[in-house]
Amino acid sequence: MNIDINEIPINYQANEVEKEIYDLWEKNECFKADADSNKPHFSMVIPPPNVTGVLHMGHALDGTLQDILVRYHRMAGFETLWVPGTDHAGIATQNVVEKKLREKNLTRFDLGREKFVETVWEWANEHKSAILNQFKRLGASFDRSRERFTLDEGCSNAVKEVFVSLYNKGLIYKGAYIVNWCPRCRSAISDIETEYKTEQGHMWEICYPLKDKVGAIVVATTRPETMFGDVAIAVNPNDYKYKDLVGETVIIPLTNKEIPIIADEYVDSSFGTGAVKITPAHDPNDYEVAKRHNLKPVWVMDEDAKMLDIDVIPESIRGLSREEARKETVGLLKLNNALLDITDHEHNVGHCQRCGTTIEPYLSEQWFVKMKPLAEKAIAAVKNGELNFIPERWTKIYLDWMENVRDWCISRQLWWGHQIPAYYHNETGEMVVAKENPDPAHYTQDSDVLDTWFSSGLWPFSTMGWPNKESKDFKKFFPTSVLVTGFDIIFFWVARMVNMSYEFTGKSPFKNVYIHGLIRDEHGQKMSKSKNNTIDPVGIIDKYGCDALRYTLTSMCTYGGQDIKISDDKFEYGRNFANKIWNASRFVMMNLDGMDENEIDRSSLTIADKWILQKLSDVTADVRSNMENFRIGEYANQVYDFFWGSYCDRYVELAKIQLNNPEQKLNTQRVLWYVLERSLRLLHPIMPHITEKIWQLIPFKVYKDGQKFLMKCDFPTANQYKYSTEVAQMDKTIEAIKAIRNLRQSLNVPAGSQITLNIYGDKELFEQTQAFLKRMVRVENMTISSETINELPPQSASCVVGDTKFVVPLAGIIDIEKEKERQNKKIEKLAKEKTSLEGRISNDNFVKNAPKEVIDTTKARIAELAEQIEAIEELKKSL
Repeated sequence: MNIDINEIPINYQANEVEKEIYDLWEKNECFKADADSNKPHFSMVIPPPNVTGVLHMGHALDGTLQDILVRYHRMAGFETLWVPGTDHAGIATQNVVEKKLREKNLTRFDLGREKFVETVWEWANEHKSAILNQFKRLGASFDRSRERFTLDEGCSNAVKEVFVSLYNKGLIYKGAYIVNWCPRCRSAISDIETEYKTEQGHMWEICYPLKDKVGAIVVATTRPETMFGDVAIAVNPNDYKYKDLVGETVIIPLTNKEIPIIADEYVDSSFGTGAVKITPAHDPNDYEVAKRHNLKPVWVMDEDAKMLDIDVIPESIRGLSREEARKETVGLLKLNNALLDITDHEHNVGHCQRCGTTIEPYLSEQWFVKMKPLAEKAIAAVKNGELNFIPERWTKIYLDWMENVRDWCISRQLWWGHQIPAYYHNETGEMVVAKENPDPAHYTQDSDVLDTWFSSGLWPFSTMGWPNKESKDFKKFFPTSVLVTGFDIIFFWVARMVNMSYEFTGKSPFKNVYIHGLIRDEHGQKMSKSKNNTIDPVGIIDKYGCDALRYTLTSMCTYGGQDIKISDDKFEYGRNFANKIWNASRFVMMNLDGMDENEIDRSSLTIADKWILQKLSDVTADVRSNMENFRIGEYANQVYDFFWGSYCDRYVELAKIQLNNPEQKLNTQRVLWYVLERSLRLLHPIMPHITEKIWQLIPFKVYKDGQKFLMKCDFPTANQYKYSTEVAQMDKTIEAIKAIRNLRQSLNVPAGSQITLNIYGDKELFEQTQAFLKRMVRVENMTISSETINELPPQSASCVVGDTKFVVPLAGIIDIEKEKERQNKKIEKLAKEKTSLEGRISNDNFVKNAPKEVIDTTKARIAELAEQIEAIEELKKSL
């Protein structure tokens, strides 16, 4: 059977092929899962990207790893579902729409809540599939027929069900707590939405005079403008300096307000003066101290971070922004001789991730989830093996957080999101928590919305049809098999999914959590727009191809989950591999004229055939093992080494010899094609487009498992070959080829020159493989002897592999005198470096001051140079 080679372009056009192949998969609904299937299930949910998002390198890595797992398990016989979707991203999306309104000189308040939410929905509906369409450029094989949105009807129903249930169980409550407050967004924000930056500030030392006594206590603070909200001065009970002052009363400067001096273990005696002001309404630590001492908080700022109009605040400071208030407060303290000192102070300051505004710790009434009761099963899940973290080291971090978990603030003062299902009677104020408004004419819904992470925490089961536990997807595909994510959201998302899933389904939401490293630039810096060091994955795909990007990222993954340093040019590595796959496949198909559809004749296999078949079986076993153990980077590197090294560089070259032998040609064609086709299957999860394209060109039905698409074929399994002897023999032959090639190169033997090769040792093996040696190292005359040789003939060179010596006569091949001169120059250069290093290592000052690893490296290099010089001297003798 013949293949029309004109159908296979000489050069691989990645972008054309990738679009063609992905369209083919979509048209034929290749990614659609069947909930009625009898196959075992493998399911995943995508960590939902924000509806505001665009594809970045983190998404590219995360999406690639997920798709590799999905494609592998689909081929390995599982009914596979990968659920795509996006997150409504409360504060981020609201900010985007508000920014657009500001361009029209409008605010959300001008529109009103109903019209504003309607406007955001319009924007979200236009954009929510955009990032998933970018994931298509990655080759993501998720089931778009099941695409979800965290604010869609099904997810909203699940959110209300969970909220009401937790409230009725006493696990959701309303109370006061210090939150990260963004004055610009006018909302509490989560820790993950808070970015900390190191800033240069000041430490002000303020004198608080003692009441009815001479003297004062000096307090160091970075926030003098909040002093009007102080309720106490705290010192450490073990600090002897303040032992006699505990229980005394002081007066807040610029006011007549009296506050006590208290003792609390929280205070660090070594920080500042060892005395701190306690401002519970504006500092989370102070809030805890105040609770312990039954001190009531005093607010001095409003939700816009402006100073309140209250008696305790001097009139000139009221209504000022916190920055203006700080400047005015410091000025008044100086004027009243209450400011003792100002020192420079570097500290971390929280900023809103969305708008950049400095965060204000703010005591406000919010909704909370009691986490400790929910954490119990989530902790047990890890300890009893129901939930596994890969790598295992993340288990400790997860447990540390779970075992010290604090209540979760779930309310946000936004308009876009899941509005809290609590309703207040318009006259009595009675609160009702229910899925629907009990009486819209008399009850008004709570204006706050839920933290985005609340709905995300339900994602693995809300996307499967829950709370309808009889839905086909829930029964078939839940719990999911694995979650792939970065370590940065273990607390904010992973832990909460586990909590919620155990509470409402009684099961872990996934069996395994596969944690990968973060993408960094080539210098190890975190990628960010502000640093101008980001790499656009879509741009990389346009330049190098999707499969090149996928392979490069995957090959750099380590089982330990270390961060990945990447630069634009590294993707050439993946592109080169794609080109190798294309060119090798094209060569093989060009040499299949006359091949039949019969299977390989095992009785006619050559030593090279047996070698490549065993190598294929071995790499298949290794790949399966690595995939089952989430060693995806090792899998990528193994298939690369096998395909490029064993198949292309070795077997294909050896097969060219066999193809010229009429008795071996047909079976060699079968082996060539069988190994190529199985290699395409091995490579497919990582490089799906190029492998599918080549496989579609296959006319041989015998290899297709009755399938129309490679992605639907069975993943290879290892064969029980017993070719270990042949593998060892062929490995020895390949080592001989490498050694002789190195010898030719070291002696500057012209590449086109034929040589004479005399072999002493393993006669039986090299008589069997002499045709390979002749072609691969350009041998014109060859003798093979089982005898050993001690003295080399004059003007010859040799190399040794195992028990066999290979001797190459050089007379007439190279200019002996010139070669001696060249080798002398090499010795001279090496000896000069060796002398320099020996002088360094004999220097007592160097040995005394240099790091141990530098000394060890220097000694190792001296030994290496001595060996090289000795080897060249031996070579000179043979010349």
